[in-house]
Parts: sequence; C-alpha cells; structure tokens
Amino acid sequence: MVLSAAAAVPALANPTVTSPYNKSTVSSPFTLTANASSCSNQSISSMGYSIDSSSATVTENGTSLQKSVSAANGGHTLHVKAWGRGGAVCVTDVAVTVSSSASSSGNPGVSAPNSGSTVTSPFTLSASSSSCSGQAVSAIGYSVDDSSSTTTVNGTVLKTAVATGTGGHTIHVKSWGKSGAACTSSVAVTVSGTTDSVPSNATNLSNIQVSGSWASIHDDGTSGSSSGSSSLTGSPSRGGNARHFATSYTDYGGQRYSTHISDNTSAHNFVYDTWVYIKDTATGVENLEMDLNQVIANGWTVIMGMQCDGWSGTWDFTTNKGSATKPIDQWVHTGAKCNPKNWGVNAWHHVQIAVNRDDSGYVTYQWVALDGAKQTLNLKTFSGFALGWGKTILTNFQVDGGTSYSYGSNVFIDNMNVSYW
Repeated sequence: MVLSAAAAVPALANPTVTSPYNKSTVSSPFTLTANASSCSNQSISSMGYSIDSSSATVTENGTSLQKSVSAANGGHTLHVKAWGRGGAVCVTDVAVTVSSSASSSGNPGVSAPNSGSTVTSPFTLSASSSSCSGQAVSAIGYSVDDSSSTTTVNGTVLKTAVATGTGGHTIHVKSWGKSGAACTSSVAVTVSGTTDSVPSNATNLSNIQVSGSWASIHDDGTSGSSSGSSSLTGSPSRGGNARHFATSYTDYGGQRYSTHISDNTSAHNFVYDTWVYIKDTATGVENLEMDLNQVIANGWTVIMGMQCDGWSGTWDFTTNKGSATKPIDQWVHTGAKCNPKNWGVNAWHHVQIAVNRDDSGYVTYQWVALDGAKQTLNLKTFSGFALGWGKTILTNFQVDGGTSYSYGSNVFIDNMNVSYW
C-alpha cells in the first residue's frame, strides 16, 4: 500500500454532450449539442468536433456547441472537444450509428438522461418526437423495464420526473403517430442513491482513468510475483476511453496501479466513484483494491484503502495498528459482503466508496456501494503514516491473483471520478 508520489495530474472536465446520446441511432443530418465549463482548470475559449479519424475539425468560439452534422450510414465516433484559454484540450467521444431508416421510423430523441449514465431518483426524462413512420405525432410517453404501465402526454414533447429503485433500468420512450404508428427509443441508466452525499461545493475530478501518468508496481505486501501494464482502450468502454490493466502473477501476487490526482492537503471528505469490468473470467482475480492516499497538513500520509476480498467474501479496510512513525498496516474485515469472483464477467460494475478523515490521522469508512446496493459501514480507525511524501492525493487500483500458478487477468476501469471537500 506504500508508493512514492507521481507527477501531478490536473483536473479534467470533459465536454458534456446532451445530444445525440452515446450508442444511439440517428438519421443524417442530426443535431450535435454540447457544452463545457472548464478544461484542466482553464476557462473555455472554444469548442468543436471531428468525426472518426478525420483531421478536419469544426470549431466555434464559446462554451457551447450546436451544429448540424452530416455523416454516411454506419457507425461513427464523434470527438467533441473543448479548448482552454491556456491551451488545454478536453475530449468526449460519442458513438452513433447513422441509418436512413431512423428518419423514416422517427424514433423519439432523448436529450436526458444519456444512455449509460448514472442518475439519482427521481431524475428528469426529456424527449421529443415530431414524426413516427411518416405520421405526425399525437402523443409521447415512457415505460420502465418490462412494466406494462406507460405514462403518456398529448403532444410531441415529454419532460417529466421519473422515480425508480436503485440499480440498472431501461427507459422505453415511445411516440404514437396520428394514424396509429408507434416508435420507441430505449435508454439504459443506473440509478444510485448515493450521489446526494456530494455537496455542490465539492471539487470533482472526472475521468481520471485517461491520465497518462499511471504507474505500475508489484505490491511487496503480497506473496509471489506480478507484473502489469495499463493503456487506454475504446472496447470495452462506457464512453470510449477506458483504462485496461493487463496483469500477470504467480503464487498470489498483486500488482498496484496508481496516479497522482491533486496536491490538496485540506480536504477531509472523499467519494471515490468508478466502473470496473473483469474480462472473461474472475477465477484468477482474488482481490480488487481501491485506495485514496492523501498527505495532510502535518505531513503524514492518510491511507484510505478498501478491497473487495475474495478470501473472506467481505469489503476490507486498511488500518495502522502501530504509530505514524512505526506503522503496522493491516487489513480489517467488515460485515459488508463482497467477492470479485461473484461479479458478473464481461459487464460493467459500479463501485462507490465514501470516507472522511480528521487532522489526527483517523479515517471513518462511511459506506460502500456496488451496482447501486449501498452498505453502511461507519467504521473509524487510525490510518496515519509518516512516510515523508510530498503533497499529494494518490489513487491506487490493485489486482491480486488468486492462484498458486502463473495466471493473467484483464480488468478495465472507466468513468473514474473522485470528489473531495
């Protein structure tokens, strides 16, 4: 759990694309709408977009973008870009399929929420539909999952609050033509009851996985050996920029990946939020460790570490059983259940962890959530270490092997966000 700090990584703020939503089917031309408030802590000077691998970029000054985009039938990737006044560039990729049949069917356009997004309940559903199979639209509505109950309103515009339970849901947005035609667009969302724990004045660092400064090292606290590398990939991914951790280990070795995200020494509250994908098989993945390490005002490093422990089937937290100058770091089992071998493979899983710390090196592990299922912890422990580090907030993601023989795993993270205040 001990690693020297890496180079600083400024906070990113990738553009927000309100239409089209990711992985949607559209007709050509379609309207691209996006905005950005900052990029790497710089105010925005201009925005623009390019398509696929083209070097041609359409730009306009300001913090918002609304353009009519034409593209041939088939799959495309829109690279929506924002430029900071100091030269920083932030990018959001949106995958769309252009189909001539989309214009004839007239499936409703959903502007919120974006497909694949995480929302809290209730959330706002916004959609519109002017035509359906060549017919003028008389009504529009929605249903949730496989429910036969459909909420409808007369007209072509739908804006309403939708309340559901936590977890994954599919929102079916429907429109009806005046002569009986029916058209549908479906949006997948994950409903979480936890994001209300982050106040509006918090600092939010988003898409940390795109940082180019991730380090990789064997954890000497594990037996055996390990090696690994990380790289960005578009597949599998939730938004086009997932980080792939390719790890090899023998005799239960563990490989730790880490990056520096801030120099802040005053924050006391943290929410760690990321999506994790285990490819093909979880057999060789015994533990998944997720840490935030912060150097505080007195120079100590406070280690806020949790792991999903396949040996005990619990969430564990790290503690210092010694003193700051003579530390004895240990893992402590909680009553919260977790086992990475039980996670569905080839699927994205949402992990959220909330912790706070005081000025004496004590950490309270408040709660943990997996795929929207929140488990309350409220466990306080000493976790201060006098390591002599410089100012940093460091995040670790560690993969531990679960076999005595040589094995490898492929684990991915996406939409890694850290909020602190």
